[in-house]
Formats: sequence, C-alpha cells, structure tokens
Amino acid sequence: MEEAARGVEIITRYFSDFTERQAGQFGLLESLYADWNNKINVISRKDIGGLYEKHVLHSLSIAAAFEFTPGLQVIDIGTGGGFPGIPLAIYFPDTQFHLVDSIAKKLKVVEAVAEALGLNNVSIAHQRAEEIRDRKFDLAISRAVAPLKNLWAWSRPLLRPRNLPRDQAADDIPSGLISLKGGDLSQEISESGARPTLIDIQEIFSEAYFHEKYIVHIPYQRFH
Repeated sequence: MEEAARGVEIITRYFSDFTERQAGQFGLLESLYADWNNKINVISRKDIGGLYEKHVLHSLSIAAAFEFTPGLQVIDIGTGGGFPGIPLAIYFPDTQFHLVDSIAKKLKVVEAVAEALGLNNVSIAHQRAEEIRDRKFDLAISRAVAPLKNLWAWSRPLLRPRNLPRDQAADDIPSGLISLKGGDLSQEISESGARPTLIDIQEIFSEAYFHEKYIVHIPYQRFH
C-alpha cells in the first residue's frame, strides 16, 4: 500500500483533477501488476518497483500534452502490458481505447487489469496492427514497439482523416500517430519520411528518468 501511495503521489505532482474513482484506479495498478508479473513477466523485474514513474507517468505524458475529446477512437499498437493504453484509459474515461498486441500472454494480463479496474472504455485484441482491416481510428498511440517508419506504415491504413485545415494541425490536436520514444531519433525520423513534432518529456516531468525521452507526433492530415 505504501508503494502505491508513493506512486500515486508521483502522478499527483503533475495532475490534480482526478475523480475519486480515477484515484482509486491508479492506486490499484501497483498491486495488480505486481501480482500478475509474478505469473507472467510483462514488466522487467528491475522496473516493477518503478511502475508509476517508468510506466504510468510515462504513459500520462501524452495526457499532459494532448486533450482527448469524448468519443475519440484510439488504437494502442503493441500495447505489451497495457502501456500507454491503460493509464490513458483511466485518465480519459470517455475515450475509447483498442489495445492490440501479437503476444497473447501479455494481453491476458491487460484484460485482467482492465476488468479489475472496471474500464468499460477498453477493448483488447490478439492481433498485429497490420492485420486489421475492418476498423478505423482517430488516433494511434504506441510506446517503444518499432521504428517510426514501421509504426507510421502500420498506422496510416487504420486512421480516418480529420477535416482540419493544415494550419490547425497543431500539437494539441490528437490525430495521426503519437509515439513515446527515447534517445537520438534523427536517423529514425529521416527513415520514416515523416515530419513529426517532438515534445521533450523532461520539459513536462522533471524526473531524471525522462531525460532524452520524447513524444513523437505525426498528425494524419499533414500527409493525406
């Protein structure tokens, strides 16, 4: 319980508008993931103690930079243990999140966590993003899954264009692809052929962990 309380405190340093339900959901994450990680290793053993900083707060950097409007349809590509999808689904309860991954055992954990938290705005599918043919989304999100060129190639067929003027394709408009990445991204961006906006996460969160970690945003309407 102390670990969860400290973890939630890390989040509330930057976010102060949680409902009682949301605060309770965030508080449950530590025990849920610790329990499941003992059965199925979805989070590195050395990272489980830093769950709230390295996984939850990292995921919520997207919420600090973008406002997801009610009814928005979002796909989390390669969700792994449920990041960034699960924390964002807690934060944006009126947004619909579809979490996909090619590894079934990881999705077993994600499904159990979403059910325990009562997240009615989450759906889960065992499949690769490039295999999806029957759904369209407003936004794709991802964290440390693949090079940007692959993520963008997988995302584009899944996205519905938004009717926004080119000069309104600003950082606060959630469309296209939002990916969490780290390190020197110059070659990766060059190979992608895209012109993304980079947001330095350490300018949002002061923790040393976020040094050289970025939100990479490619608005769909710039390229369609």
